[in-house]
Amino acid sequence: MRSFAIAAFVCLPLSAAPAAQDVPSFVNSETPALVDTYKDIHAHPELSHFEARTSHILAEALRAAGYTVTERVGRYPDGSQAYGVVGVLKNGPGPTLMVRADMDALPIVEETGVPYASHVTMKDLAGQTVGVMHACGHDVHTTVMIGTARAMVAMKSQWHGTLMLVGQPSEETIDGAKAMLADHLYKRFGRPDRIIGLHDTNGLAAGTVGVRSGASAASSTSIDVVIRGIGGHGAYPNAGRDPITLAALYITQIQTIVSREEDPQDPTVVTVGHIEGGTKRNIIPDQVKLELTTRSFSDKSRDTVIRGLEQMAAGITASAGLPPEKATTVTVLDDESTPVLYNDPAQTALVRATLVKALGADNVSDIPRAMASEDVGVFALPNHEIPLTYFILGAMDPVKLTAAHAAGKELPGPHTSRFEPLPEPTIRTGVTAMTSVAISLLQ
Repeated sequence: MRSFAIAAFVCLPLSAAPAAQDVPSFVNSETPALVDTYKDIHAHPELSHFEARTSHILAEALRAAGYTVTERVGRYPDGSQAYGVVGVLKNGPGPTLMVRADMDALPIVEETGVPYASHVTMKDLAGQTVGVMHACGHDVHTTVMIGTARAMVAMKSQWHGTLMLVGQPSEETIDGAKAMLADHLYKRFGRPDRIIGLHDTNGLAAGTVGVRSGASAASSTSIDVVIRGIGGHGAYPNAGRDPITLAALYITQIQTIVSREEDPQDPTVVTVGHIEGGTKRNIIPDQVKLELTTRSFSDKSRDTVIRGLEQMAAGITASAGLPPEKATTVTVLDDESTPVLYNDPAQTALVRATLVKALGADNVSDIPRAMASEDVGVFALPNHEIPLTYFILGAMDPVKLTAAHAAGKELPGPHTSRFEPLPEPTIRTGVTAMTSVAISLLQ
């Protein structure tokens, strides 16, 4: 287990607010301090499974606001503890609402050029040193949770019930929600009656939000493929079987699963995100490893991809004349997979109405479903037992976004080195929206 030093930071106290103060006024008073917190978290990102500093910042902020806080909630399949945070605030009888935010960053070298840009490098789970960046906005999500926590305390006269704030680790490896449930999250802290969350986007301007009822984000299935060959000298390829050549052929072939085997009206994506094989330019290696994801909205399309990957793997082995012990293998990683994100229609209608009231109808849009994936749906349990609504938070500079669209372009989005949310209006809108929705669901 690696150890991490917790850097010093300033924990700002909850601002005093009169009971009659409304949500926008309170959020406006808190926004400057929240922006400072955001920039601090952004400058000090941490990879999945290693969110020690970020989780501590969140936990201390929730304690300062008056929540009962538990840290290190979550357990991975290898037995190691996760950095999950749970803060609970009881405010009389009533339902339990869970608000979820994720905390981890990505192995990307930041290229935004902002003054608070990350220059962090750290070792990943494989022991490789990588640059680290909040390239998916989880720094925004964590900051919004801190702001919402404070606002809900200030607005206690407007709601009743139990508020459960969950800071989730390891969303990017889509095993953090499972880890928290494996650590008996609901048995320890109570099963929520409703769940809400948000995610920022490069597709909407800061100050606006988007929401969709029903299936809103695709499932994601992680798959490892190992293509074996017979290694040897690069000068004598005929004496072996080159797995790099076979891998190139396989990568090209598997794209026909989507284009020729899937129903065109049932969207599916197959992505090879990592290739590893070989040690030197003049050596034919013994194997090549491919790391894939497939995304879909139905079990049928997911199964079609997996079956196609297996059939084409068998074909590669046969075409190369390889013995059974050299067969290409396809392994589905269930611990790194997540289901379709489904927004409960009845709850989402209420959430949308609240967003319109809080932000104005012009600032709330209906959005299409996305091929991106999110493990927040795991918290809703199988068959969507707990109603969940996950809405989208605009994060882009409106002027830059308008100019980009006029030029037929998109601003850099999540999982890119130049993803750059506009902090102040994004955070202010996020806290206003989340607090307003939370109050409406706890009345």
